[in-house]
Amino acid sequence: MTDDETTSPTTVEEAAFEAGIKFGSLYHQFAGTPLSPDSADSLESAMAAAIENQPYCEDVQVAIREDTLAAAIADAGADYVELTGSLVDVSMTVAYEGATVYTSMAMEDGYPLMRIDSVERPTEESD
Repeated sequence: MTDDETTSPTTVEEAAFEAGIKFGSLYHQFAGTPLSPDSADSLESAMAAAIENQPYCEDVQVAIREDTLAAAIADAGADYVELTGSLVDVSMTVAYEGATVYTSMAMEDGYPLMRIDSVERPTEESD
């Protein structure tokens, strides 16, 4: 690759990268956490608070799927299960130098898909 083929990332790309870092942290930090109906609310709060501590994070919403959790517990024959992507929906807003990305994580085709839902670009950037 020559110097003519490289560019610096845009602020939108930087914001998207930051969102990816935060999703990776959220998912891999909490996957496997013991989860029961009694602990769902506190785990939602803990997950959101942990990610909101990170730079550029404006908002995090975590919702544990109560019906899916109840079904997983019934199938397991125990009082709890381990947290997986199938049990949680997440939305996150990341702002970086005037760019804002709105992101989410939800199940799609059996996989916890993390995506950029929309972007607000800085007024001076038009990539």
